Parts: sequence; C-alpha cells; structure tokens
Amino acid sequence: MKRNILTAILYTVVTTVLFGLVYPFVVTGLAQLLFKDKANGQLIYAGTTLRGSHLIGQPFTAPAYFHSRPSAAGNGYDAANSSGSNYAPTNKKLIDRVATDVTANQLDHPNSEVPIDLVTASASGLDPDISPSSADFQVARIARERHLSEDAVRRLVATHTKGRQLGFLGEPRVNVLELNLDLDQTAPVSPAK
Repeated sequence: MKRNILTAILYTVVTTVLFGLVYPFVVTGLAQLLFKDKANGQLIYAGTTLRGSHLIGQPFTAPAYFHSRPSAAGNGYDAANSSGSNYAPTNKKLIDRVATDVTANQLDHPNSEVPIDLVTASASGLDPDISPSSADFQVARIARERHLSEDAVRRLVATHTKGRQLGFLGEPRVNVLELNLDLDQTAPVSPAK
C-alpha cells in the first residue's frame, strides 16, 4: 500500500513539473523564437503607439471610418467576454437591434440592401474583418468624408482585401483596423472647426 501511494505521489509531482512547467516554457519559448508576431497577438503599432491587433476588432463609429461588425462581447469588442448574443433569430431584442442597424446603415443608401455582416455580430463578437461587399457599401460615405474619389477608396479597399485561406477556406475579407489606419495615412481626417 505504501509503495502505491509513494508511486502515485511521485507520478503526480513528475507529471506536474513536466506538463505544468517544462512543457509550457518550451512551447512558449519556441513560439517566441519562431512566431514572435503571432505569439504576441499580432499587434499593430503606428510608430510606438499601439493601435490594436490584427485579430481583434474595434468599434469605429465616426463617419470618416469604415465601420466594423457589431459586437455582442461584453460592452463591445471586450476580449474578456468573447461571445455572441446567443439570441435566437426570432428574439425581439435581436430583431429590433438589427432593424435599427439596417435603418442607420440605409441613411447613406436609401432602399438598398445592407450587407448582413454590418448588422449581425460574429460568434466571438471580436471579428476584425468585414466582407468586401460591406466595405464597398461604405465607400461613398468614406469618399465624401475624406474628400477622395470613390475609385480611390475602392482601390484602397482592394489592397486590403484578403482572399480565401489556401484558396478554398473561409470567405474573402477586409481587416477594418488595417484599412482605417491606411485611410488615415492616405487622407487624414481634417479636425472639425
């Protein structure tokens, strides 16, 4: 009996050290050596100022910026509360919120169909991307606010449009933060007078 207890204790200590300390340190070290950018959250800096991450969306509401998908994560894009709303498609709160968002989006495009990802949150609530059709839907507003031609804005969107991963996985997408940062470089927003 003593031998079995001693074996169990030693096994617990050895596996705890191996899998609780050694393994995480080795994996973390390899990640830092081989994939430093990805291991650290693919952060985006403007000079020395942290602007965000390629992986986590941000709310953009000013008219001179491309707007992100709505977020149901906490108070919006809260990585500590990543989740969707879990409302059923027939839930009154969801229907009302989507209807309000559709109406707001149609101010620039009366009677036009609003792309679904501009009015529905992703499952994580942190999606950093929108569809190319959602970006195109916003081009006229951006061009007007930034005093650019619509063609110039469309070219900028095209440079930020990523295709399907490996050519067949997922859908084409546009990273909103990267696009908005590029917009700020191309045609800075003039301060309000």
